[in-house]
Amino acid sequence: MHAAVVRSFDTPPRFDIIDTPRPAGEHEILVNVLAAGLHPRVRSDANGTHYTSGGVLPLVPGVDAVGRTAQGELLYFVADDTALGTMAEQAVVDRRRAITLPAGTDPVAVAAAMNPAMSSWVALRRRVTLPPGAGVLVLGATGNAGQLAVQIAKHLGAAHVVAAGRDPERLDLAAGLGADETVSLLGDPEQVADRLGKSAADVDVVIDYLWGPVAEHAMPALLTARPERAKPLAWIQIGSMSGPDITLPSYLLRAANLRIMGSGQGSVTTAGILAELPALATEIAAGTLAVDPLALPLSQVEQAWHTPTSAGQRIVLTPR
Repeated sequence: MHAAVVRSFDTPPRFDIIDTPRPAGEHEILVNVLAAGLHPRVRSDANGTHYTSGGVLPLVPGVDAVGRTAQGELLYFVADDTALGTMAEQAVVDRRRAITLPAGTDPVAVAAAMNPAMSSWVALRRRVTLPPGAGVLVLGATGNAGQLAVQIAKHLGAAHVVAAGRDPERLDLAAGLGADETVSLLGDPEQVADRLGKSAADVDVVIDYLWGPVAEHAMPALLTARPERAKPLAWIQIGSMSGPDITLPSYLLRAANLRIMGSGQGSVTTAGILAELPALATEIAAGTLAVDPLALPLSQVEQAWHTPTSAGQRIVLTPR
């Protein structure tokens, strides 16, 4: 079969021929892949930098997809942690890691949105409980996952959402997606921190896709500007687009009610993540969340790796 194949972590995947995988376990079936999203996680798998990478080559990238069974059933599935991912004409699916999609669901929309939406959906349903009238700050709201996080926070009951990011165009888009305030992260770090402190000092939850210097400056700014420091602040670390590390002064953990946690593979059980997928898929299929996929054929995988996207767009590879 044809697939996107990584033979070196220094070069993008290439359209190539590999052996068709065979189901092995009692829960496994072979499906025809209809759409697979090109997510940041997929890119980091393909260049060997993701924290779960085993360094195994050759590698078919792709962590999830929408596929159709031989009986015509439409599935969204999450791939097992093997070197055979979803960017191929066919893939092996463990039925325990798959959900059935309603008839008429757009496979491309689901493939584009499930992975980026899952990060905030799972964080806000499995890692914290949003209090009534909650405030949420999305750090990194100009990325695809961050723009969905703005919508999801509102959908799950947040009364006030602050969107922070660098791209002015995408900040404007976040405002149109439900953000009550926007904060630019461009400029002097101290001035940025001051803006965040003024706009988001009273939030209950921070969804952080950035970490690094942005979080390092934002954390003390929010906590020192907080009107009631004993009010809990849940800081949920999801991504590290700004950097992998921060310096955390010890006084912050004594001077405020700060809880730092992660949300992702390992901090939430696989069963817990899978349990959230049907409800999220329903919202995507219903059009509750704005999705803007850019579908490209699998044969153009090399070009897709370097194709620029506009605000809110996600590349999806399809068989043709």
